[in-house]
Amino acid sequence: MTKHLHIVSLDVPWPADYGGVVDLFYKLKYLQQQGVKIYLHCFTNGRPPQQELNEYCESVSYYQRKSNSSSFSFSLPLIVKSRINNELLLNLKKDNHPVLLEGIHCSYYLYKNLLHNRKVVLRLHNVEFEYYHYLAKHEKNWLKKIYFLHESRLLKKYEKTIAAKAPVVTVSQHDAAVYKNLFNAPAVHYLPVFIPHTLAVGKEGNGCFCLYHGNLSVNENEVAAIWLLQNVFNDVNIPFVIAGKNPSKKLSDLAHKHKHTCIVANPSEKEMQDMIYKAQVHVLPSFNNTGIKLKLLNALFNGRHCLVNQQGVAGSGLESVCHIANDAAAFKTALQQLYNQPFTENEKQQRQGLLLREYNNEENAKRLLTFLW
Repeated sequence: MTKHLHIVSLDVPWPADYGGVVDLFYKLKYLQQQGVKIYLHCFTNGRPPQQELNEYCESVSYYQRKSNSSSFSFSLPLIVKSRINNELLLNLKKDNHPVLLEGIHCSYYLYKNLLHNRKVVLRLHNVEFEYYHYLAKHEKNWLKKIYFLHESRLLKKYEKTIAAKAPVVTVSQHDAAVYKNLFNAPAVHYLPVFIPHTLAVGKEGNGCFCLYHGNLSVNENEVAAIWLLQNVFNDVNIPFVIAGKNPSKKLSDLAHKHKHTCIVANPSEKEMQDMIYKAQVHVLPSFNNTGIKLKLLNALFNGRHCLVNQQGVAGSGLESVCHIANDAAAFKTALQQLYNQPFTENEKQQRQGLLLREYNNEENAKRLLTFLW
């Protein structure tokens, strides 16, 4: 019997050029390969309609997100309220197919009990209240800090309510544990993210620099990059490159303070992948433990050694293929060792085994279908 599925997406999932939409896009691709007829609903705030999505979906509908100013609320999180759209509800009610909600962001009609008498599954991308708490912790602008704290408080209350309304599918074991233990969610399942990688292709031997990459306009990524510059590479004389979108002047100035450190702003996808392929050590600390770090997965399957802290791998199942350090001194010691340690075929094969076991898109698509039918 043909399966029909509505997917409501927090953003337009193509191009798959940032972490939040990678899982979304490759999920479409592999669900379609399982014969699922997909009716995709996308919220957008600047990303245009994409012909590529029509390759995998029976239909694609676009809904304009409301502005932040008109969506501010003392009762609903802004990420939810800005995505309330009655046209979406009308389209979902035209049939009785199951609904996959991608992100807390898209869950308003579940929250209001307007999707009753049908199968609804909520896919979490983070424990959002924790994520916003970490954003507030690292934010220097006091107005933004107040907003992040306000959003975190609203999200905690909202997520506790939503946890009981539908099965929840998380991207990490940590997120699953939070929903089970803190929110008493009755049905929580861990399902790894869908990714573009199918083979571990890290090049054997040695690279010639260390690399941190990410969207540098996100404050937690900037904090991590600055921490590395000020606390690790300040007196470790090893070439270090920071690469990513829209770095601030502060970060750029710090990166050029030492002769052995530099920054590459807004590299193309090809340039970024080339740097990932050529680096000797991917240095990827994180200061929050929610969600899954897609930049780490990219580095694991396309690069050499990966050096992280415990927060960067918590609940991911990736611990066995990473080197872990938890303070600046331990990072320095590990870097001195790894920079001169050739990457081996055995290490690559270990990663490939993990990929086939944990991040197998085809098997994970089949498993997702068991939650929906």
